[in-house]
Amino acid sequence: MKRSSRIAGIAGAAAVVTGAVLAIGPTASADVHQGVAAHAGTTLHAGTVASAKPTVVLVHGAWADASGWTPVVERLEKAGYTVTAPPNPLRGLTPDAEYISNYLKQIKGPIVLVGHSYGGAVITDAAVGNPNVKALVYIAAFAPDEGDSLGSLLQKQVAHPIPALPTLPTTYPKPDGTTGTELTIDPAKYSDVFLDNELPSAEANAFAAEQRPLSVDAATQTSGTPAWKTIPSWYMVAKDDRAIAPDLERFMAERAGAHTVEVHGPHLVMFTNPGPVTRLIERAATATAH
Repeated sequence: MKRSSRIAGIAGAAAVVTGAVLAIGPTASADVHQGVAAHAGTTLHAGTVASAKPTVVLVHGAWADASGWTPVVERLEKAGYTVTAPPNPLRGLTPDAEYISNYLKQIKGPIVLVGHSYGGAVITDAAVGNPNVKALVYIAAFAPDEGDSLGSLLQKQVAHPIPALPTLPTTYPKPDGTTGTELTIDPAKYSDVFLDNELPSAEANAFAAEQRPLSVDAATQTSGTPAWKTIPSWYMVAKDDRAIAPDLERFMAERAGAHTVEVHGPHLVMFTNPGPVTRLIERAATATAH
């Protein structure tokens, strides 16, 4: 897949520091529809389009941006869906969920809300109380329960654990005048952890260079009442994920009662294998259409 076909970017992960640093990551799959990519941050109103299809909102994770969804956006728009991919601030679970929640309130009509990696935690909180959100779709994503943080989930014992992500901490000024810590994936390890070395080195290196850092607050703040308790959910497990353990993904999917599929693919599966990801989103849209 050539870089010119996708707009630079990625769909990401989430991280945590506990003495040392723990973290998170993405997923996708092949074939089916094609079309025109949506631009990150552009609000599209389902009510302005004469279509029975819901608006699909794609929320990226950490060490990424919304353009990582491009192969999926192309396929969904070809199939007639209105698609929008807002920027995820990556500053903290609470403010990030509030940002996406407000964004969703400005969309008219039914919504299928999709989250990748850390974006899954964000949509879990953001969709609460919004009757327009008809389905939640988790792509190699966190699906926390009330009281969970990314850190606590990453520390859960699973049958086949994975190594902690190789993150590099830096500081940034917070609005209240204090100093925060944010994490970046070691660029030398990015291709291995997020892409299973599936892309040409030049393209993988571009992903690493363009990654957006994740605030440690995003990994330590706890989730509220999860939207998946009242909204039907679908989940894709990335079987080759090296950022979130596939066993942890299976645990969260089962706990949420999600309709679950598994595909071979890395954490950034929606970029490397967009077809199965697109089909799962379409399945959720069809199942919840009224």
